Amino acid sequence: MTATAAGSTTGSTSGTPAPAGTERGAGHVVTRPGARRALALCRLLLAVVFLWPVADKTFGLGFATPPERAWLAGSSPTAGYLGSIESPLAGAFAALSGPVVDWLFMLGMLGTGLALLLGIGLRAAAVAGGLLMLTLWLSTWPFAAGSQNPLVDQHLVFAALLAALALTRAGDTWGLGRPWAASPVPGSATWLG
Repeated sequence: MTATAAGSTTGSTSGTPAPAGTERGAGHVVTRPGARRALALCRLLLAVVFLWPVADKTFGLGFATPPERAWLAGSSPTAGYLGSIESPLAGAFAALSGPVVDWLFMLGMLGTGLALLLGIGLRAAAVAGGLLMLTLWLSTWPFAAGSQNPLVDQHLVFAALLAALALTRAGDTWGLGRPWAASPVPGSATWLG
């Protein structure tokens, strides 16, 4: 969105009006093209943060998950982690281990990652991904002695970044946010935006 001589704004960063049906509210939240590109880059990088574990745990790519421990080889993508937590919440996390949590975790990571990659459904992705990151933050128990930081780690930073990306319409730049908002999908312009 850019300012015109009369002080009004246009719906695109090029100075030309946005195509009919693609206006989102009062226009872009972030108006500087460089800032919009930086947010889009953060969105794409965060997509990889969510999609990589799904690929590695599903196929056993040999990074965090060896091939014999892949989900496709019959292993649980969450049992090893949930069973190895050393914190006051270890018992609660170990009790979660099972097929339902495997599916919820993998679908949550996949859905959040795809939403970020495509630039659609960022509000829903911010909620789902934020809950995943908050759960992972609690599972690491940052309050323990020897923690690098007893309050903030990458999980909380990722959760905050998810919220910022959703609130700034970061899916409109290098993503499908604008066509998604103009689509007939229920909620695409509001809570799924």
